[in-house]
Amino acid sequence: MAASRRIHPARISLLGGQRGSAGRYVLYWMQQSQRAEFNHALEFAAQRANDLGQPLVTVFCLVDGYPGANLRHCRFMLEGLRGTAAALERRGIRFVMRRGAPGEVVPELGRRATEIVCDRGYLRHQKAWRRGVAAGAQCPVYQVESDVVVPVEAASGKAEYAARTLRPKIHRRLEEFLVPLRPTPLRRDSLGQRIEGLDPGDVDALLARLDIDRSVPPVPFFEGGTLRAKRVFRRFLSLHLDGYAAQRNRPGTDFVSHMGMYLHFGQISPLYLALVAGAAGRGLSRDRDVFLEELLVRRELACNFVHFTPDYDRFSCLPAWARATLHEHRRDRRPRRYSPAELDAAATHDPYWNAAMREMKHSGYMHNYMRMYWGKKILEWSGSPRGAFRTALCLNNRYFIDGRDPNSYAGVGWIFGLHDRPWARRSVFGSVRYMSAGGLERKADPEAYIEKVDALEAELARVLRRAAPEPGATPEPGAAPARAGGRKRR
Repeated sequence: MAASRRIHPARISLLGGQRGSAGRYVLYWMQQSQRAEFNHALEFAAQRANDLGQPLVTVFCLVDGYPGANLRHCRFMLEGLRGTAAALERRGIRFVMRRGAPGEVVPELGRRATEIVCDRGYLRHQKAWRRGVAAGAQCPVYQVESDVVVPVEAASGKAEYAARTLRPKIHRRLEEFLVPLRPTPLRRDSLGQRIEGLDPGDVDALLARLDIDRSVPPVPFFEGGTLRAKRVFRRFLSLHLDGYAAQRNRPGTDFVSHMGMYLHFGQISPLYLALVAGAAGRGLSRDRDVFLEELLVRRELACNFVHFTPDYDRFSCLPAWARATLHEHRRDRRPRRYSPAELDAAATHDPYWNAAMREMKHSGYMHNYMRMYWGKKILEWSGSPRGAFRTALCLNNRYFIDGRDPNSYAGVGWIFGLHDRPWARRSVFGSVRYMSAGGLERKADPEAYIEKVDALEAELARVLRRAAPEPGATPEPGAAPARAGGRKRR
C-alpha cells in the first residue's frame, strides 16, 4: 500500500479560536501523541506551516500533579520525550518543554502563533485542557486524531455495547484509514527560534524538580521511547507472533507484545503497529488476526467507551443489568475479605493472585489473562461491589505503567460486567462473569507464572544491589534503578 502525506479530514476538527494577524510560526502542542513519526497531528501542523511559509514549533507541557501520575509513569514518559525531542530536531523542528498546565503554557506561546494544532485525548481532563486552550486562543486551533486507526466518531456515534457491535463498524472503514503516513519535509526549520524551555535530555533533573507522587519507584525492565518500542515489537514479531493465538492466554510464557505502555504515552502509533504486524503475519493469518483484533477492535472499543461515557471512572458507568445484579448480591457472604492495604501488600491466601500483584508492583506490567483473574478476585474479596471497583481502579492506575488509560477504565469496567453479557447467577457476582483458581489451573499453568514472577523479583533484587549508592553517598532525587542491561525482558 502506497504511503500518503494526506491527512484524512475525519481526523481533523476545528476546536475554536479566531483568525488574527500572522504570527511567527505554527505551534504544535504535543501532549498525547508523544512521537516524531506516524503522527497525524504533527504532519498536519507541518503541512500548515509549509502552506503559510512559516516554521513549525512543538511545545510539550510538563504538568505538576498530573492526574494519577507518579514517578514510575513520569520517568517512562520522559525517557520517551528525550528521544522525541532529538528526532524532531533532526527534522528541523524546535521542541520546547515547559513546566506548567496547558491552559497557561499553550496560550503564552500561542500569542506568537498563526495557528495552533493539538493532538487528541479522550479522558476528561484531556478534553477540558483542549477546550480551555481553544476558548482563549487568538488564532485557529485544530485538533488532529492520531492515536487510533479509525477515528472514534468515524467508527461510531455512540457508546458501543460490546466488541461484537463495534467490530463490523471498524472493519467497514479500516481500508480507508489503514494507510501509511509519510513525513512532511519542512520548507523552513525552526531550530533558530529563541524560546525558553527545559532540557528534555536530562531526565533526572526534570524528575527532581517535578511535583509528583514519589511513592511508586521506576522499574528497570521497561524503557520508554519510540526506538525502544520498535525494538520490543520487532522481537515480539520475530519470536512470539507465530503461536500467539494459542499461547497469548498462558501467563507463564512470553507471547505478549508489551505495546500497551508505549501506546499509552503515544510513543508508538497504532497505525504503525497494524501495518507492520499485517506485513509480518502474512503467513500466520490466525496469529496476525488475533493480534489485530486486540489492537484495532478491543483497544478502540476502550476509546469509544471513555469518549462517550462521562463517568467512565465510576461505578455508575457499568451497564444497568450489571449494577442491578451486583446490588442484589451486595450483602452476600464473601468467602474471604481483604482490605485494600492487604491487597496492595499481596497478602492473600491465593498464590496465583499474589504473584499477579507482585508482577504489577515490581515491573509495572501484568499479563493480560492474569489481569482478568486479579480483578475478579478483588470483586469476590471486597466488602461491596462499589468498594471493589474503587480498589481495582486505584491499584491499576497506581502501579501499571499504562495505568490511567482508556484500556484501564474499560478493563476494570469489564471485571464488573462492562462489554460483557449476563452469565449464570452465583453468590457475590450475581450474573457477572466469574473466574476461579481451578479454571486458571485448567487453562493457564499458573505455577509456571509464579516461577516467572519469582525470577523477575530475583532479577530486580540484583539490579537494585548493583545500583545501590556507596555508603554515605546521596542518590540523585528521582533517579531510576540501573537498567537490566542485556538480560531477558519479561
